[in-house]
Amino acid sequence: MAELKADTVVLGAGMVGVSAALHLQKRGRDVALIDRHNVAGEETSFGNAGIIECASIFPYMFPRDVGEILNYALNRTPQMRYRVLDLPEFLPWLFRYYLASSPARALASARAELPLIRQSLIEHEALVAEAGVPGLLRKTGWLKLYRSEASLAKAVHEVTRAKAYGLDNQVLDAKAIAAREPHLTGKFAGGVYLPTPGFVPDPGGLAKAYAALFGRRGGRFFVGDGRTLEQHGRNWRIATLQGSITAREVVLAMGPWSDQVLAPLGYAIPLQVKRGYHVHVAPRDNAVMNAPVLDADLGYCLAPMNRGIRVTTGVEFARRDAPASSAQLDLAVPRARKLFPLGEVIDAKPWKGARPCLPDMLPVIGRAPRHPGLWFDFGHQHHGLTLGPVTGRLLAEMMTGETPFADTGPFAAERFG
Repeated sequence: MAELKADTVVLGAGMVGVSAALHLQKRGRDVALIDRHNVAGEETSFGNAGIIECASIFPYMFPRDVGEILNYALNRTPQMRYRVLDLPEFLPWLFRYYLASSPARALASARAELPLIRQSLIEHEALVAEAGVPGLLRKTGWLKLYRSEASLAKAVHEVTRAKAYGLDNQVLDAKAIAAREPHLTGKFAGGVYLPTPGFVPDPGGLAKAYAALFGRRGGRFFVGDGRTLEQHGRNWRIATLQGSITAREVVLAMGPWSDQVLAPLGYAIPLQVKRGYHVHVAPRDNAVMNAPVLDADLGYCLAPMNRGIRVTTGVEFARRDAPASSAQLDLAVPRARKLFPLGEVIDAKPWKGARPCLPDMLPVIGRAPRHPGLWFDFGHQHHGLTLGPVTGRLLAEMMTGETPFADTGPFAAERFG
């Protein structure tokens, strides 16, 4: 096969990688996008609640409440479970996560990510318009429900805290919840409505639409394995089914698989995964859900996807490729049926995915410290769908010598030594 060439190779065609490819392409780079699947958006980007969380300015940090931690340790909560066999592997990472979740460090992470969160929906709106898929972005916001007065009080505190950052989230009583989502049933202490986030009723489809835009603009898509990446003089080379590609620069955007490239190159960046599951269920009796709904105390989320009502779980700590567990969905689906009229399960089997996380809940974006031409764009934790386009812009500005619109220091790989 002939040797292929590009200015830049992007490894990974999830929301993060496709967005980086588009922003580099806009700036005149000849970009080759490579994924192990023959289409974009088949892994982590496929399975989530579809929320562009431009109002979620505080990262998902490790809890500091002793009682809550004890419940997690006993594996009793639907919000978080862990695979006991994998405990030795991820326990050291959990300790780093706990340390990074101190009030001061958590606030520092929130402030670092705030410019990205604020810009996230704007960047999606631009790409949705360019891709010509307005039906894949809805301005619905989303709703969080609280069953106990204690959990509602914590949520109200967060609403007050968020007002300092210009967010006007709304506290709802039971009557207001019923007015917004009339087909919900149950007793609630109250809820919080976040009006500004966007909703994507087909996250995997949106990644594919962005990839199609990349292709229409001359971008090339290849099927290949990121583990074949190697330095070749001043360039980089990677094998694909269509032949080897040589490029001056490579962007590592392989999400939870980024360690497969990092480790052979000698980088000890503490990447871990939080796994999650979803299944689609048909609504009954012509019931309609207007926006995603989080049943906060019971640890699951419902999202009105094009395919059906998506029931998504909380976090599972386990090895990325460990066998799937039905435990969280076994709890979530019966509870969801009591909240909203649900019929038959649509999917032949549940979907399992992995969120790539660093202890400080910030992605790694920027230049690889010891390898010229290698750039990082991974570790977006729960916000891969939200942040993909905005971090793609930030990275492209860094790579092309523009002045970045946000401070890049907090996202540098060097923060881990």
